Amino acid sequence: MPDPISLLDLTSLNDDDTAAVVDALCVKAITPAGPVAAVCVMPRFVSVAAEALDGTGVRVATVANFPAGEDDADGAARDTASLVDEGADEVDVVAPWRAHLAGDHEAVERLVAACAAECPGHLKVILETGSHGDAAATRAMADAALRGGAAFLKTSTGKVGPGTDLASARILLEAVAAHDRPAGVKISGGVRTRADAEAYLALAEEVMGIAWASPFTFRFGASTLLDDLLATRAPAAGG
Repeated sequence: MPDPISLLDLTSLNDDDTAAVVDALCVKAITPAGPVAAVCVMPRFVSVAAEALDGTGVRVATVANFPAGEDDADGAARDTASLVDEGADEVDVVAPWRAHLAGDHEAVERLVAACAAECPGHLKVILETGSHGDAAATRAMADAALRGGAAFLKTSTGKVGPGTDLASARILLEAVAAHDRPAGVKISGGVRTRADAEAYLALAEEVMGIAWASPFTFRFGASTLLDDLLATRAPAAGG
């Protein structure tokens, strides 16, 4: 099982974030156990994070169509393109999940395809799985996002309703397993402890195989998880 630190998108997506908060987050991303996978910040701080993380190997992630998930493919694509130009390596875009639940079953694929064209290979699609209890709808949105070009399926913004759970994560993993193009899964919305992270990693191993999870295929999006991972990390051999 990989070290969850290496799979972490260390996140701060608060309306009152400042450049100083983002700078501190970027410093925190280089841990005694190695760097996290990415730092995820609000769009207005992409250039701040890109400068702070230059040369570290930590990727810069941000969000688009966030948090509401409006049904505006053109607007989301324009924002995605702008964020990539500003230095974002990865963009987490909120799918128009409300439009899907209201009956527009083309909305997710339409928006994802428009955004994937602007961020090829690095677009994570947030499906807001905790917003409803319909497993079939979650799977349908997951399949639509993958058809549209999603590089990752992501559970939650952490802003609407319940966050993630193991049942929703399984649906996303099974959608990726069935798809004809490699893709990943990002778990976000309530993962706070090493025990939480290891439960999701065990599920990923069950569905996808023991060697599947890596920073290229599996991420955790969290703001407080890193503290617990560092506090519960086993001592290095000989230390």
